[in-house]
This record gives sequence, structure tokens and C-alpha cells, in this order.
Amino acid sequence: MKLSTQGQHAIMAMLALAIHDDDGAVRLGDLAAQQGISLSYLEQIFARLRHEGLVEGIRGPGGGYRLSRHADEITLAEIIQAAEDDTVVAMNASHSAALRGQDLVQRMWSDLSGQFYRFMEDITLDSLMEGHELPRKSYRMGETASLIARMFPARELRPGMSHQMAM
Repeated sequence: MKLSTQGQHAIMAMLALAIHDDDGAVRLGDLAAQQGISLSYLEQIFARLRHEGLVEGIRGPGGGYRLSRHADEITLAEIIQAAEDDTVVAMNASHSAALRGQDLVQRMWSDLSGQFYRFMEDITLDSLMEGHELPRKSYRMGETASLIARMFPARELRPGMSHQMAM
């Protein structure tokens, strides 16, 4: 369920492509410098994004990468799945183990991972780029999430106590 650094860099790079879509192709060297990461690391991410059909490479002078579809057609879930090719496999493996009833914690992570992924399916690059509010879709609290909520009820903060101190 945790969004890896690779997934974060993929989202930031795709957002940069969306913002500069009207300007033409964006060079990976520029993106790497902007994000403060190595060019070879970003090339690995873009190889996956290209393989999944999210970006296309432009050769020659003024070349680089651009989105293969409009920004309102690309979701964060697609980007994460492409950048972290094992995300869906891990979620499916967790779900299978949870269905066998092997472990409450496994079911909890499976449920939370599924909710995280469904939430990311509702957020497009366009919505981030335009500054739209994130979707306020109501997600049904599953049995595991309800159990966790009962196990760890919300507590009121004492005066002068921050959220991090309360945890």
C-alpha cells in the first residue's frame, strides 16, 4: 500500500509532462535535474511508463517525452502500476492469502491496499494539474477497516499536544 519513491517520481514526472504538454516534448535530463534524481534512474522509470503506453518518445532535435494520452485520461493508479510493476501482483497475492483466512493483518493490508488503489483510480493528471479538489468519493468501510477503527479509536488531543505526539 505504501507509495514507493519510484512511484512518487513517476507521478511527479508525469505531472511535469502534463503541465508542459503544449510546449512539446520534455527532455529527461531536464526532468531529472528538476526532481534531483539521476538520469539513469529516471530512464528506468520512463522505460516502464513507455512500455505501459503512458508516454511516447520523440526523437531528434527538440525530442524528449510527452504523454501518449490526454492528461484527463491518465490516472495515478495507472502511473503507480506502471512504475511499480509488482504493485498489482503484491496486492493480488495479499488478497489471495487474506481470502484463505490466514491472517488478520494480511486481510487488513489487502483491504487498505485495495482502497488506496481505488482512490488513485479516481485522480487524473488533469485534476492535479488544474488544482481540482481530490475526489470525495465515499469508500465503504470493509470489515477489516471497521475492526481497526474499533481497535484504535480516535482520541482528543490535550491542549499543546500535536498530532504526532498523540500517536
